[in-house]
Amino acid sequence: MQAFLLELEATERSLDVWRLIVALGQRVQLPFVDFISASSYKDWKKTLFIRTSYDSRWLQEINEDPELRRWSYFRNHAMHYLTPVMVGLEFVEEYRHIPERRVAVLKKAASHGLRAGFSVPLRHVAPPQSALITYSGDHSRREMQAIIRAHGWTLNTAAIMAHQRYVMLFAQEFPERNKITDKQLELLKLIGSGLQDKTIAAQLDISISAVRQRMNALIQNTGMSSRAELAALAMSMGVLPDPFNRPEQHEETLVEIDNVGTRILRSPLDAPP
Repeated sequence: MQAFLLELEATERSLDVWRLIVALGQRVQLPFVDFISASSYKDWKKTLFIRTSYDSRWLQEINEDPELRRWSYFRNHAMHYLTPVMVGLEFVEEYRHIPERRVAVLKKAASHGLRAGFSVPLRHVAPPQSALITYSGDHSRREMQAIIRAHGWTLNTAAIMAHQRYVMLFAQEFPERNKITDKQLELLKLIGSGLQDKTIAAQLDISISAVRQRMNALIQNTGMSSRAELAALAMSMGVLPDPFNRPEQHEETLVEIDNVGTRILRSPLDAPP
């Protein structure tokens, strides 16, 4: 576990994190790994990413059926719980009732080598995003239980830590994925700071028309639909400082003591460290 965390800290790309997750699964004989994340854990409004360590085109075709998709482990478990769960055909009797068509999907997964698995639900940021990492293999119920007894805590901890690292790097890679230029990135920061077009034009020494043209290009590249969404994007990408962690703010410490009460301690800006 320590070696995994040291390697994780050294990663610089989200792909590097993914490779570590897959390598860990392979070491414990669970080579089939799924990693899915959505932007709203309640509604699953937008999938942020899906990664699989195997050819999952057969599964994607099945999930095009909305009636089957809503019975997925992601929708039924990861969006509502944080406890890991055993999955796959070998554990279908332990899972809450699912329709026979979904059982048929589990049988097809078993034929592809995903007979039993271990799914770890995940959360990130606020409002929370939902994610799920599942490690699977071609194992019997007894074999899978033995693997989890030996490696379950390692898999659970690795999934939590790797997810945090992956999401951070994934956000940093947003400009690259969406071909955002340095000039557009500069504009995004100014929009996120709440400046209006006239002020932005003065700071960039360009016309208001040029500001709006650059903004339209930014909207097209990012898929955002409004100025407010662009501002939120700037915060998510780390282009702007966290409003709860700005150096000019007064230090605030929440002190809670049972049976005594709660106090908030604030220190002045010029207080000695």
